Amino acid sequence: MLDSNIKAQLAAYLEKLQHPIELVASLDDSAKAREMRGLLTDIAGLSPKVGLRENGKAALRPSFAIGQPGEAPRITFAGIPMGHEFTSLVLALLQTGGHPPKVDAAVVEAIKALPGKFDFETFISLSCHNCPDVVQALNLMAALNPGVTSTMIDGAMFQGEVERRRIMAVPTVFLNDAEFGAGRMTIEEIIARLDTGAAARDAERIKTREAFDLLVVGGGPAGAAAAIYAARKGIRTGLLAERFGGQVMDTLAIENFISVPATDGPKLVRGLEEHVKDYDVDVINLQRASRLIPGELVEIMLENGASLKSKSVVLATGARWREMNVPGEQEYHGKGVAYCPHCDGPLFRGKRVAVIGGGNSGVEAAIDLAGIVGHVTLLEFDSQLRADAVLQRKLSSLPNVAVITRALTTEVIGDGEKVRALHYKDRDTDETKRIDLDGIFVQIGLLPNTDWLKSTVELSPRGEIEIDARGQTSVPGVFAAGDCTTVPYKQIVIAMGAGATASLAAFDHLIRSSAPA
Repeated sequence: MLDSNIKAQLAAYLEKLQHPIELVASLDDSAKAREMRGLLTDIAGLSPKVGLRENGKAALRPSFAIGQPGEAPRITFAGIPMGHEFTSLVLALLQTGGHPPKVDAAVVEAIKALPGKFDFETFISLSCHNCPDVVQALNLMAALNPGVTSTMIDGAMFQGEVERRRIMAVPTVFLNDAEFGAGRMTIEEIIARLDTGAAARDAERIKTREAFDLLVVGGGPAGAAAAIYAARKGIRTGLLAERFGGQVMDTLAIENFISVPATDGPKLVRGLEEHVKDYDVDVINLQRASRLIPGELVEIMLENGASLKSKSVVLATGARWREMNVPGEQEYHGKGVAYCPHCDGPLFRGKRVAVIGGGNSGVEAAIDLAGIVGHVTLLEFDSQLRADAVLQRKLSSLPNVAVITRALTTEVIGDGEKVRALHYKDRDTDETKRIDLDGIFVQIGLLPNTDWLKSTVELSPRGEIEIDARGQTSVPGVFAAGDCTTVPYKQIVIAMGAGATASLAAFDHLIRSSAPA
């Protein structure tokens, strides 16, 4: 099952086990069960501390659990955790075996202190790059707290469960048989939802912080670069983020980041986070800004009622997926309306779907989905596709793709549980037409995250923050960088450079404003 290189690497990891662990398999006569048995046999043969037995009683088969001998296992994989999920498997082996996790001590204590019984089930697809974060977070909680269990379920392998639970997006998490949430969640977010007093405690801790010299609002590439450049100057630096990594966390392939031929969003974000933590930056994660109040000390109000003050600010709040804003879109979000073809595409295997948008993102999505689903209809508002010619040639070669131009999507139709069709207007005839389908993937660009700034900072007609060449906004002492600004090209490498520019400009502002007359 595993090649020699992976076996050698895994054997080295298993040397870190502090005590014996046991793999408990629940198999059947399927080909996947034989594949799973091969994987487990390989793992058990790499360390004398790993045992294997095949008398598991799990209802989902094939599956296997990881536990300590003599105890009921708390981590289960209903599926073969390869691809993106292989790291989840390795970490589950190590953490069950007593190897300490690489998380803050406060997080460990918060997990151990959770009272009650929490049985988590996470539906994933092996092509989903956000799923491992959720699986690994819940597995860690199960390893640390006897009241927590975590089961990963491969939606492609257990289609019956997907249909029964009406799952239309991954990752989707169930807690004690009730839907808990969908999409990427960090371990801190999960803990905060389980610990109802966490938000109030966070607000009180934030209120005690002294004013910063420079506060960065946003944790994407621009924000990370701004924070690093500021901290290197030796000034008191803070970074406030709703989600560290921002939109990059939802990016699969990155092949134009200079000097790095190929990487992916989550991997790049891990590097950004580690780099920021190398410096004296006060990172305040999982908090959303709600208002900016100009002044000698700029004040950033937060949704939880707390506020932060700083002598200068760099706004790097990035952008989000643009929505169609048509009836039914919000109602069926996660029930057939999706924004990530890589993550959710496998759930629509053999079905009919639509892609909205004829730019590079839309055409790439249609190409990817064509290899999984039964049929793809691509709808473009303009009279022709806007994607690169090479992508259009590839698209036209696919037999199960239809392209409709001059089409305006007007409504998402469902049966109360999931998407069944969409309506669009033919812009040539004004006729409303219907397409019966099971899924809709929206790929129509981005919107800047600047709604909370409308009353204080000058914005462009598109909602972008107006900046000059130094990143200065219309408010003294407030600078901005990245996709939330009027910078003409929205690229990771450009956002990083803009973050550095804005940070250096803010430092120059601090020097000049503090100099004696």
